Amino acid sequence: MKNILSVGLLCMYDGIQNLTQPILASPKDTAMKAKSLQDLAAIRQQVNAAALAAAAAEEARREAERRAEAERNLFTHAVGNVKPIAAKPRVLITPQRPAARPLQQTLDDQAALSESMSDEFDVSTLLDVDDQLSFRRPGIGTDVTRKLRKGEWAMQGQLDLHGLRSDEAREAVGQFVRDAKRMGWRCVRVVHGKGLGSPGKEPVLKSKVQRWLVQKNEVLAFVQAKPSDGGAGALVVLLGPSNI
Repeated sequence: MKNILSVGLLCMYDGIQNLTQPILASPKDTAMKAKSLQDLAAIRQQVNAAALAAAAAEEARREAERRAEAERNLFTHAVGNVKPIAAKPRVLITPQRPAARPLQQTLDDQAALSESMSDEFDVSTLLDVDDQLSFRRPGIGTDVTRKLRKGEWAMQGQLDLHGLRSDEAREAVGQFVRDAKRMGWRCVRVVHGKGLGSPGKEPVLKSKVQRWLVQKNEVLAFVQAKPSDGGAGALVVLLGPSNI
């Protein structure tokens, strides 16, 4: 009986001793816990880094806005307080465009002029055989040239050829006749000079001007001018009506 009691007490003591000893975790549980802590630390670092980046971006945005606002107000800050000028009524004037110039027509006229008036034209058979070698187109009576000599036609324009070369004078005569016809002039004077300054004291342009005028259809007649109007140094020219 005594032996049985001793064995029972010994078993109870061992059980109590086992209960009082600490429970030790297994190596597997310890490794899993360490790995979880490392993952948590990495996530915390990522969150902190994202927060810092967002804060930096927001600060950069605010700084850019401050600079833009400062640049917009730079002129105002430099000038200070100003007062706008009162607007006054204004009239907008549109400049008038210059009239178109018939350039091609002018070129055509110049070409026709060069072709129509020749220095080689024989005018001797067309001039009246008198002391002044006047000209009248067929159908024009002698009374017309007589009135031209007497000055019964009022002269409306004049062309002076002094100082011009032959080609310049030819172009000037053609242009003058066209302009006079366009303006409705009937009686004009062409001053070709007496040749006092030419070699041999011969009028260089006199015979040429006669040839040129005979070749112009606008010219009906011409005579040598009166002494008071230039005499042997000028011609009085009668032009046809503007509708011819």
